[in-house]
Amino acid sequence: MRRSTALSLTIALAAGAWLASRRLRRRTPLAGGVALVTGGSRGLGLVVARELGRRGMRIVLCARDEEELERARGGLAQEGIEATALPGDVTDEDGMRTLVADVEENLGPVDLLVNSAGIIQVGPAEAMTVEDYRRAMDVLFYGPLHAAEAVLPGMRARRRGTIVNVTSIGAAVGIPHLAPYDAAKFAARGWSEALGAEAAKHGIDVITVVPGLMRTGSFGRALVKGRRYAEASLFSLLASLPLVTVSAERAARRIVRAIEHGERFVIIGLPARLLRLAHSIMPGAIVATLGLVNRFLPTAAPGARHGIALPAELFRRGLARSILTALGERAARRYNEEPA
Repeated sequence: MRRSTALSLTIALAAGAWLASRRLRRRTPLAGGVALVTGGSRGLGLVVARELGRRGMRIVLCARDEEELERARGGLAQEGIEATALPGDVTDEDGMRTLVADVEENLGPVDLLVNSAGIIQVGPAEAMTVEDYRRAMDVLFYGPLHAAEAVLPGMRARRRGTIVNVTSIGAAVGIPHLAPYDAAKFAARGWSEALGAEAAKHGIDVITVVPGLMRTGSFGRALVKGRRYAEASLFSLLASLPLVTVSAERAARRIVRAIEHGERFVIIGLPARLLRLAHSIMPGAIVATLGLVNRFLPTAAPGARHGIALPAELFRRGLARSILTALGERAARRYNEEPA
């Protein structure tokens, strides 16, 4: 018994020492490197770009909207952060390959890729069509894949580089009323972890990020189906409350710290950690509990399946435009998320 206890203690101490050494180990300084951030014109992508810029990286912002990109670039420039804005659509495989070639020709090798571009569709599964799932997969799975495939040949040749894939707690636990988002994020997480295991032999770090709800102010951009007013209002509230969400700055700092220390897997936010832990221990009970939660969520409106997903900003009212969403509204203004 004593030998068993001593062995367990030794293993625990060794594991603790190993983890501590990993956290203390510093990687090559970020200053001077080129960072390509998809979805960098607003939200988490913009905040991560700012944190990287403050550490001396040369930033390339990639997004579809040129006006948003220029506002984001201008905001970073006011802080003394060097940034280049390049319009691009992550769902366009050839376009991403061309964009990366342009960056490497004019700015230098891409040292860091942050895959942050995304969409989110909110509503009951019976309101979603196959096309909704395809759209989610195009942006949330194939988008990161296209960007990674564009930078990987150069990283392999140089035997260095980092790829950050921002997934979601919806990549670990199936959340009701987010079925297309969950499906695409589950796929992205699986690919990211597998890529990380294989890319390590080439000196490339792949970091899988699993954040919970974050206060980025992006709730107005969510695409809602079903009973749109109810879905938009509920999602706006949940994405704004301080005890449920994590601030975008805190999430960005955690991601950048993971980059600096060469971490492989990061969960952001206590609610996300607890939910993932509970799901890993008793998945059936968590699914059953989420089933009970789903009974209190808005039901599908008649004919909802035939409608298109529309921005939540068009449908928010009542409590969803009150003091309860003040933090989310402030985040939307700060992070370039207010819809035009």
